Amino acid sequence: MLCPDINRQKYDLDATERLEEACGLALAIGVVIADASIIPVRDVRPNTLFGSGQVDNIAAACALHEAELVIVDGALSPIQQRNLEDRLKHKVIDRTGLILEIFGERAATAEGRLQVELAHLDYQQSRLVRSWTHLERQRGGFGFLGGPGETQIEADRRMIRQRMGRLRRELEQVRRTRSLHRQRRGRAPWPIIALVGYTNAGKSTLFNHLTGAEVMAEDLLFATLDPTMRAIGLPGVEKAILSDTVGFISDLPTQLVAAFRATLEEVTAADIILHVRDMANSANAAQKSQVLDVLADLELVDRDSGDSEIPILEVWNKVDLLNPEDAEELASQAANRDDAMVISAISGAGIDALMQKIGAMLTSKAQEVSVTLPTSDGKRIAWLHAHGDVLEEVDAGEGEQGPQIALKVRLNPKELGQYETL
Repeated sequence: MLCPDINRQKYDLDATERLEEACGLALAIGVVIADASIIPVRDVRPNTLFGSGQVDNIAAACALHEAELVIVDGALSPIQQRNLEDRLKHKVIDRTGLILEIFGERAATAEGRLQVELAHLDYQQSRLVRSWTHLERQRGGFGFLGGPGETQIEADRRMIRQRMGRLRRELEQVRRTRSLHRQRRGRAPWPIIALVGYTNAGKSTLFNHLTGAEVMAEDLLFATLDPTMRAIGLPGVEKAILSDTVGFISDLPTQLVAAFRATLEEVTAADIILHVRDMANSANAAQKSQVLDVLADLELVDRDSGDSEIPILEVWNKVDLLNPEDAEELASQAANRDDAMVISAISGAGIDALMQKIGAMLTSKAQEVSVTLPTSDGKRIAWLHAHGDVLEEVDAGEGEQGPQIALKVRLNPKELGQYETL
């Protein structure tokens, strides 16, 4: 594992933190790390990225540790990748290739597999494609780490373009379907809460704790790729929809940002965004910047002011991994803010307070509405009882349509709008 330190990474991650994250990515795909090192790069060499002496040192390290694969935590041009493979006599992949391999293995739904394959083809069309076996696979990665088709040297670029065209048409249909689903949920009375955060921040663990579901939640980067939704109950809110989303990461390949946009667009339909942060990670401030940057790309957060159209509640997770002094300091900071809660998704500490907070946020704009309806209008009466908080219900005498009933109901703006369309 090589981490080139060329002082162009964003979000204030230092070289050690970047190397640790890169090792986490490799472990997530099952790679056994023989050696990991930071290599200073003063002048980027267009043919190999590293200097000649550095390439020789890498080759010696490969021989010493009997390594079979070299991972460069950075972007390699096709020429740099090919030249490094020629010099090192080993397979070389860059950060983009590694992340694509993880996504290819983890995507569980048909949509996820379509998105990953499109991203992979977009990445490979400018390179020598060594294998087309991935087009026949039902699931799994895409051959970056070796496979039976590795001897094929040249790709049929026309086949790539045709395949990408078909994938884009299929994904466009998926987007239309998801848009219809969002519109249908928008007409439903239940608020939507979206979990977002850096990969491995604990979103799926929190999701499982709140819903009782069994979504994959492991100490791995990108344990969750496909969005999952479950219904939960909250104080003052009979039913809400909780959505778990793919984790963000610094320097996410541009191919994946575009391919997974439809998945991330689920966040745009949310009534509240829970930004889950790993406060035990020393790079949590840089991770927050990356998450906000992605939300700004989705036009949910103003890039300059940081203001958001949708309320964002920061969930400071993994407090159980902090020493008591740091945990106490973190709790003190959160107590002075309206937009932060301290929890441990593993132990359950702070979960009840978090649910109280979410319920309060969802009902904060609720208003009391007085409604008089004929008793024969069972549809609207039943709707108000099912979706609003009925505070009072009395006989209102006779009306034009017969006996009437007067109700005083607490509704939030979304529920009120839905009632008015009945």
